[in-house]
Amino acid sequence: MKDFCTPLPENKKQYIKDIGTVLVNDYGKKDFYKPEDVKKANQKTSWGSSGTDFSCWSMSVFSSHEDFDAYHNSKGEVCDYVEMKQTMLEGISGNNFDFSFLEFTDSDINIDSSWLDLGEIFGAIGDFFSAFLD
Repeated sequence: MKDFCTPLPENKKQYIKDIGTVLVNDYGKKDFYKPEDVKKANQKTSWGSSGTDFSCWSMSVFSSHEDFDAYHNSKGEVCDYVEMKQTMLEGISGNNFDFSFLEFTDSDINIDSSWLDLGEIFGAIGDFFSAFLD
């Protein structure tokens, strides 16, 4: 696995749920959120007070590819949107590919799953989804 700019959150599924909750509560339901808003959402959670800035990971999930790249370019950082998003999606699904959008989207926060941007990442993680779809 590639080294990433920041360490991964230990519990990716809980992390995404926590950040998603703040984003929906603060900004409403959207397909994508601006990286700055995702960063603010991180700061409002216990993840933000952990001493590690995990916001790059949630930007890969909740921001568009274009906004993610623009944000990191403006900071002089190089982060791989597709690889990071794939890593986070693997965190949601676990190793057994028991990938259930219903469990995640029908939660108490009722997040729309369109932020997954499946069309864009499908090619990059085709093996991941083909295992699920078989």
